[in-house]
Amino acid sequence: MAQPRPAGVLARAIGAVHRVAFGLPKGGRRYTVERAVPVLTRDGAQLLTDLYLPVGEAHGTVLIRSPYGRGLPESLFHGRAFAERGYQVVVQSVRGTGGSTGAFRPIAQETADSQDAVAWLREQAWFTGRLATLGGSYLGWTQWALLQDPPPELRAAVVLVGPHDFARAIRGTGSVALADFLGWSTTVQARGPRAMLAARRRVDAALREPTPEAAAVKALGPDHPWFTDWLAHPDLEDPFWTDYDASAALTATRIPVLLIGGWHDVFVDQTLEQYRRLDADVALTIGPWTHLDTAFKSSRVTDPEALAWFDEHLAGAPSRRPAPVRIHVTGAGQWRSMPSWPPKTEQRVLGLTSTGGLGAESGPGTVEFTYDPADPTPSVGGRHMSAKAGRQDNSALEARDDVVTFTSAPLDTPLEVLGAPSVHLRITAGTTPDVFVRLCEVDERGRSWNVTEVFTRLTTTDAPVTLSLGTCAHRFAPGRRLRLQISGGAHPRFARNPEPCQYTISCEGSHLTLPVAAL
Repeated sequence: MAQPRPAGVLARAIGAVHRVAFGLPKGGRRYTVERAVPVLTRDGAQLLTDLYLPVGEAHGTVLIRSPYGRGLPESLFHGRAFAERGYQVVVQSVRGTGGSTGAFRPIAQETADSQDAVAWLREQAWFTGRLATLGGSYLGWTQWALLQDPPPELRAAVVLVGPHDFARAIRGTGSVALADFLGWSTTVQARGPRAMLAARRRVDAALREPTPEAAAVKALGPDHPWFTDWLAHPDLEDPFWTDYDASAALTATRIPVLLIGGWHDVFVDQTLEQYRRLDADVALTIGPWTHLDTAFKSSRVTDPEALAWFDEHLAGAPSRRPAPVRIHVTGAGQWRSMPSWPPKTEQRVLGLTSTGGLGAESGPGTVEFTYDPADPTPSVGGRHMSAKAGRQDNSALEARDDVVTFTSAPLDTPLEVLGAPSVHLRITAGTTPDVFVRLCEVDERGRSWNVTEVFTRLTTTDAPVTLSLGTCAHRFAPGRRLRLQISGGAHPRFARNPEPCQYTISCEGSHLTLPVAAL
């Protein structure tokens, strides 16, 4: 075991640059670093852990559990930065990663191991007894796994883009979130640029395979059986998924929780569900970010907010938060503070017409399109985990024969949508059809920018359906047009439907409903 070492001159200099670049409050506390401390679990695995311990009395202890190693960016952004501001920071590699022993069984393994990590902390003479948790994405999931049975020492949590229900994230649409979870499974244990590049190439080639099973074999080989298990269990009621669902944490949690999400994040609707369901002191920040943005790009907002949350709930400092909810309104480029979410809105209904219009009234007639699994409708931008997520121009996609659109006249006044739009479709289709619906903003140059969307595999083929699109906060400027985009797939984001399908939309009675703010 390495001995604790005080932070050197270089580390302090880097910390000063980080403070200025990311708008952190002044630090200056001296601290020591101890690396690769083994933490023993109940079944004998050793979880390697780095400790950042301030000299003298600490405000509290922050636990971060990760499958992505204990080095950059975690070591700087949260280890050194938070220790310099008086917090003990415990950064742990989860089982089977970063030198920790045991087989890596992602997601399902964290409930027991997180409790074992806290049990180890209780035995340390330096432990403050005031515990907080921190982290995003998988690191957010490790918090929800722990919060199913919150330890008595826990005082606060900061969860960034962290799902509480991975079962739903993987298979909740009726299909498989193929690109996200095959890509993640292939790259999660790759270390170094060369290994990451090789993993990315394998995934790109695998996603051209006709089935998820064939894609898994090409990308993963025999080394990562969990993805094959995910494919083999399509029913979310199957007990297999029990360890992937930490929804019990939403009723068990009573500590203050700060939730941070992004409007283009794959898990944003779960973040908003957490906000609605938690019976606790809960705050919410939603920025204009994709999933990957929250690793770096958002840090100038998220890291100061996390520190302020811990200062308030562990160190007893006054709150620095202007309101419980902070929302970035895309299109307007504005941050807004609110007492709660969603704000009061009124419904505006826009009908579909067979000529491709979107207006005050729906019209008679039908619109038809097809889906061909040999040439599946591609995915462009949107709410997923890759570097290609987020706001993208959909013009080329909408020019395809397998995509139909309904477009409004240019707006005379601004239109602000705050909440979850919904679409009611009188649609008929073939066996087990997929439907992808997207709301876009068309600018003055004719470019079509995605705002929010929904994908689902229908269980009925000849009855009207009502679909809720993802929640958004977006201002459509005067001169812009609204566009509803509908297709039978979004590959490889979602696994291609193996069956060809013919769709017919009856426009009369089909409509889009928008939650609109009074301006």
